[in-house]
Amino acid sequence: MWDKICFFNSVSDYQLAQYADHVLHILCTKGNMSFTFQEVRYNVVPGDYVILPNPSLASVFSQSDDFDAIILSLSEPFVTSMSIRSNYGIIGHMSLLLNPIMKLSPHDYRICLEDLLRMKERLAEDKHLFWEEMMGYLLLAHILDLYDIHARGQSKRNISERNGDLLRRFIELLYHKEYIQHRGLAHYASRLCITPHYLTEVCKKVSGKPATYWIDRFTTYEIARLLLQKDIPLKEIADRMNFSSLSHFSRYVQKQMGVSPSEYRNRATAKP
Repeated sequence: MWDKICFFNSVSDYQLAQYADHVLHILCTKGNMSFTFQEVRYNVVPGDYVILPNPSLASVFSQSDDFDAIILSLSEPFVTSMSIRSNYGIIGHMSLLLNPIMKLSPHDYRICLEDLLRMKERLAEDKHLFWEEMMGYLLLAHILDLYDIHARGQSKRNISERNGDLLRRFIELLYHKEYIQHRGLAHYASRLCITPHYLTEVCKKVSGKPATYWIDRFTTYEIARLLLQKDIPLKEIADRMNFSSLSHFSRYVQKQMGVSPSEYRNRATAKP
């Protein structure tokens, strides 16, 4: 269970642990923190709850000297294995990929703080004969609290079990970096055994964004991550991302990111 549910004292401790398949939860209790998530800079203050479904999409963490938070890392396979019977999970997941911060009311902050402190306290009781089941139920209760908090702040959206499963599989394909070889909508629709139009409409209904948005979103983040590594030539990045030529790669970056690859690299790696 230690590799499924872990608490950390700081974000840097978490980064050193290198949990690739974990979901990161941060409840800010004091001070402030900032980070970049898919090319957007976010600021975190007390009462903010951050959920990063894929922490590798976040970078450039900084924090004030008085920053304090409860930091929880959850194995995504473990969370999935709990089989929460609600399709709200995929709605919340896609919403958090657009904005990973929830602003908590004083009441909701107290609920989340109590949930996390209770889990942290009981996590150390590994002599408990039903320890794993106990931790699973405590985590389930907390996740349902998060669903409730997030859902109350969203317009009501219903999603069928079939469409929830479809979107879950679509996002999984992107997490598995299928966009490196395939950036066409038809490929994903074929993999999911539906039409491109249907995939786009379901994505729009749940996230407000078409399926192509999500394909490009994951693609541009991977490109940005590679551009930050100045020792990798642009031509090699274009080849790794399966672009037919450097000029095709440059046009794609210019269209999606608003600047050329070299300009993005120079801006991002410039010394302050």
